[in-house]
Amino acid sequence: MFKDSKAFSSFSVNDLQAAKKFYTEVLGLEVSDNPMGIIELHITGSNNIMVYPKPNHEPATFTVLNFLAPDIDNAVDALIVKGIVFEQYDQEYMKTDKKGIVRANGQGPNIAWFKDPAGNILSVIEDK
Repeated sequence: MFKDSKAFSSFSVNDLQAAKKFYTEVLGLEVSDNPMGIIELHITGSNNIMVYPKPNHEPATFTVLNFLAPDIDNAVDALIVKGIVFEQYDQEYMKTDKKGIVRANGQGPNIAWFKDPAGNILSVIEDK
């Protein structure tokens, strides 16, 4: 039914202006205002992502947006300089190093998670 249709993702935030500032100034994305009172994230090669305000917003407990990077260490270092704090995990199947990167050692991609101002979980995934 939807095999040949276009799709896009969306997620909520509790403060649209803080989100706009974060996605523009910290992550360096092109962000535009939408007449419906939401913002759109523009990422080259992807469909726009809608971000909408929700007064009773609760952050998702899963990753809502993944960014691919050719070198995860450079991407993580650049975000740390901008004040991003990466999540730390110490689970059998998922242990982060001191930077917050899960080194998959050939068992999948290297990945690091961080949060936006609304508490939504985002990630950087190494794309080699």
